[in-house]
Amino acid sequence: MPLPPWSQRLKNAATVFLLQKCLIWPVETIQSIRVDVLGFGPAETKPDLIKTFPGRKGLPVRIFIPSSVKSQAAGSQPEEVKVPLTFTIHGGGFVIGSPADNDAWNRRFSDKHSHLVIALNYRKGPDSPFPNPVDDLEALALAGLSAPASELGLPSHVKVDLSRISVIGWSAGGNLSLALSHRLSTSPSTSAKLSELGATISSVVPIYPVVDFTIPTEAKLKLRQYKPLLGGFRGKPTDFLAGMAPIFDWAYIPANENLTKPELSPYFAEKDTLPKNLFMVACELDMLGHEAWRFANKFAGRTIPGLEERIGREEIGDWGKAVVEGDERFGWEVTDDGENRRVKWLLVPDTVHGFDQDLTVMVGGDKEVLEDAKLKTEELIGVIGGWLEEGWRK
Repeated sequence: MPLPPWSQRLKNAATVFLLQKCLIWPVETIQSIRVDVLGFGPAETKPDLIKTFPGRKGLPVRIFIPSSVKSQAAGSQPEEVKVPLTFTIHGGGFVIGSPADNDAWNRRFSDKHSHLVIALNYRKGPDSPFPNPVDDLEALALAGLSAPASELGLPSHVKVDLSRISVIGWSAGGNLSLALSHRLSTSPSTSAKLSELGATISSVVPIYPVVDFTIPTEAKLKLRQYKPLLGGFRGKPTDFLAGMAPIFDWAYIPANENLTKPELSPYFAEKDTLPKNLFMVACELDMLGHEAWRFANKFAGRTIPGLEERIGREEIGDWGKAVVEGDERFGWEVTDDGENRRVKWLLVPDTVHGFDQDLTVMVGGDKEVLEDAKLKTEELIGVIGGWLEEGWRK
């Protein structure tokens, strides 16, 4: 990425400073004190444990223990069980955000599918640009895998099943879920540690990720659907990421960095450096949707869509439905039994980037967006958990 003029760099730095220090930091600090220290907020979304690991003391992780495990622990003689482990990685353009952003999603997923969920953390740009966040995630993932079950808050009768490990990430975190998976498989020392532990990262689920930094923002904006007939927030003629995307890119990517590095642009990773089970989720009304579509097709060995082919369709889909049946633009799955590999694609119709998170502040009083997103989020959580379980049964 070329170095922008000094005036643009100054403008970018000022924007990021205001965003991080004057807007996000005060809100996150107040929320952390309110929820994590004073105990306010809905109990059904809180983590069971907030933990730090040596070497990354400033990056606490949030741990969610499935309700099924906790109810068993209340019995007189619970049987020994093993639970799958899912790491999640929050988004925020590599510049903002925290693991707490996904508390509601993580709690719902953990309870619905009986997974131990560890929400990882990482330092943000521009103070910690690429590849520092990947380094942080690698260190925290290894620490979590190496920790005794008791240190993760699990009851004595529960162990972590190290053969059933998945990584889920949103937006920038979706990019980092792929980068982390790549690092864990290609770093000799890390691979050796995983082998020593008997741990296997079997699945990765990037949700509306950025996967290709070689495509300019202007080109990406032309490749998504715009649906004015939807009205409200979803019917706008612009993408809400458009203004901030170049600033986030500047904050994360060092000047003159090779944009085709697999841990930066995972589109350029080799197939055998990523988990054998890959589930790509994208949004139809999102400038990042097309590159996710290209990524999924590439890794499935299908024809890669051209940069002149717009994603999705003009028609409005069914209310509250995340899965469109019988239309390969919106979903398919390819299984290679010879390599024991699966690639699944899901394009969620009529949704904007971040639909499965709390969009209340962004969309204001647009209740239609929020209700539609709530239904689709619940369906998506079910589909992801079921897909993971199906892969482990094979």
